Amino acid sequence: MAQLDLRILPVTPLSQNCSLLFDTVSKKGVLVDPGGEADKLMNEAKTLGVEIEQIWLTHGHLDHAGGAEDIRAALDIPVIGPHKDDQFWMDEIETHWAKYGHPGMGKNIVPDRYLKDGDVLSLAGVEFHVAHTPGHTPGHVVIYNQTMKIAFVGDVIFRGSIGRTDFPKSNHQDLLDSITEKLWPLGGDMRFVPGHGPMSTFGQERIDNAFVADRIIGKAGQNTKGVM
Repeated sequence: MAQLDLRILPVTPLSQNCSLLFDTVSKKGVLVDPGGEADKLMNEAKTLGVEIEQIWLTHGHLDHAGGAEDIRAALDIPVIGPHKDDQFWMDEIETHWAKYGHPGMGKNIVPDRYLKDGDVLSLAGVEFHVAHTPGHTPGHVVIYNQTMKIAFVGDVIFRGSIGRTDFPKSNHQDLLDSITEKLWPLGGDMRFVPGHGPMSTFGQERIDNAFVADRIIGKAGQNTKGVM
């Protein structure tokens, strides 16, 4: 029986949380959102004796997908996700990193497989489900396991905040709908790894998140700032 472990590895100048998820028995693993510093991520896996089999992407922003191409080329593994509607972001990773003053930090990427709502991924026989969660980007997805109570939410929601919706093709109401209609039903005890910052639970965010707490969700639609 698989026994999964998780290491959160911040990468890039934007301190994006890349997740190394692996089975401690078979030592098979996946990288979720390797935004950059490919050598660092592969060396960490090597140190742990983990064989990375797949790359999973929640969305196409530079700091989440920028390292995927180098890792795919080095290890000959597939890149899976996000939804096809984020391809325009992945086509501009190199341009956007240059604009941030870090040319060469990441590479453009075309995934081997796009994801859609209801898809299922697998690691060491453990199934992870996919929810299409547009708003921050149109092709954002969340990847989760209900039994383990863990979700990889990219930049949909953070501890105390939510994703920005001032990007091209972002939509604030879509983001609120994704959170309340796709994430909240997964349960208050669902832990999540955000794209930046500390982990939290959906239940905690429903209590005191400044944007989507239950008591203020009606007002949150007026605020489009968020973070990242």
